[in-house]
This record gives sequence, structure tokens and C-alpha cells, in this order.
Amino acid sequence: MTQVLQCRQLAKSYKQGDIETQVLHQLDLTVEQGELLAIVGSSGCGKSTFLHLAGALDIPSAGEVIINGTNIHQLNEKQRAHFRNKHIGFIYQFHHLMMEFTAQENVAMPLMIRGDKAKHAMQAAKIMLEKVGLSHRVSYRPSQLSGGERQRVAIARALVTQPSLILADEPTGNLDSETAEQIYQLIKELNKEVGTSFVIVTHDLTLAQRLDRQVKLDKGKLIATERHNTTINNLTGEQQNV
Repeated sequence: MTQVLQCRQLAKSYKQGDIETQVLHQLDLTVEQGELLAIVGSSGCGKSTFLHLAGALDIPSAGEVIINGTNIHQLNEKQRAHFRNKHIGFIYQFHHLMMEFTAQENVAMPLMIRGDKAKHAMQAAKIMLEKVGLSHRVSYRPSQLSGGERQRVAIARALVTQPSLILADEPTGNLDSETAEQIYQLIKELNKEVGTSFVIVTHDLTLAQRLDRQVKLDKGKLIATERHNTTINNLTGEQQNV
């Protein structure tokens, strides 16, 4: 199985004056092609920091992040931006859509940023919106869409560049239970159809248990992993290589 994401001894600390705070402690994690992985843990455990490092949005204090064989933190800022656009998609709890643009224009934006012609980008955006069930909303602006529809647009935007890895931060956290279920089913369908790997940070343990695998972060350490709802390592409090 192809390894899309590899984190090796990944660490992150922040220093303010003489005080240094260690947020992540030498994490080892591998995500395979097409895998749906959940990362769970309490607030402040380092989940969002991990996503920022894995998505080349921040620089680690130590360790490596390798995506599709490339050590992303050996790239310069411009190269990292290009790499993100090509290989990584992001989904957030709050959709972060541009309110002045239509759904189609929002989805087309990553393609136009990387230099695709507007006609091609808009056509690809239309196709992706059809995949997420929004063919009747392509010309609507975010203010005209429901919360679930906005999140579907955000998912379409993340997938339109055909990345190998999607990093999602609480993608159902701001939705009611019925809409959250629809988003989960959509993620499953697109994962099966496109083969993209998903790393989903969530407080929703029900969602986490329905994915292929889940790992738990506690005080910056990976302490457990479950695969297909079968516990591999119990919660000993010791860091595991996952």
C-alpha cells in the first residue's frame, strides 16, 4: 500500500521569553492511500498544531513530514505553497468561503491560483459541485446556502485539485446531527470514488469510530490507535508508533 503521509519524530514547541512550551512530542504516524483516519483528543492536545505541520502551514521544531515521498519542510515558502495547492486539500469547521463569490467561483479558486485557465477551472468546479450534490446551487453565493450546503462547497473546493491528502479540522463540528451524517456519507462516497486519503480531527467519537482508523492525541503524544473498531493498543499513556 502506498504511503501518502509519513510523520517521523515530529515535534513542535513554542518559546515565549524563558518559557518553552512543548506542544507535540516526537510523533510517528503513517497514513496510507485511500485511508480515512480520525485524530481525537481533548482541546489543547495538539490536534490543530499537527494539522498545520502536516499541511505545510507551519514549520516543526524537529522531525519530518513526508507527503508522496517529498519532505515538505525542506521546501522553501514558495515551493511549499505550490506543493500544498497540488497535493493537499483543507476542510475547516467553518467553511471559510469567500462571500462575494458564487459556489462555482469558490470551488474554482484553487485551480485559478495555480494558473489554470478560467474556463477550465470553472468547468472543473461545476463537475465537482455536481459530485457533492450541488449542481442546482452553482450560481448561489454562500449567504444563499444552508450550513450543510456551504460545507459541501468547502469539500468540493478541497477536492477540485484532485489532491492525494485531505486534512479536515472538525468538518462536522458546526452542523446539526442530520447534516453531519450527510457530510460523513459524502466523505465516504468521495473517498471511495476518488481514492483520496482523509485525516480528520474531530471531537465526535461516533464519527471517529466509523472511519478506517483512529488515533488519540493526549498532551502532544499519540497514545492509542484503533483500526476498524478493534483496539490494537490499549490506552497505556505510552506513545505508540502508528
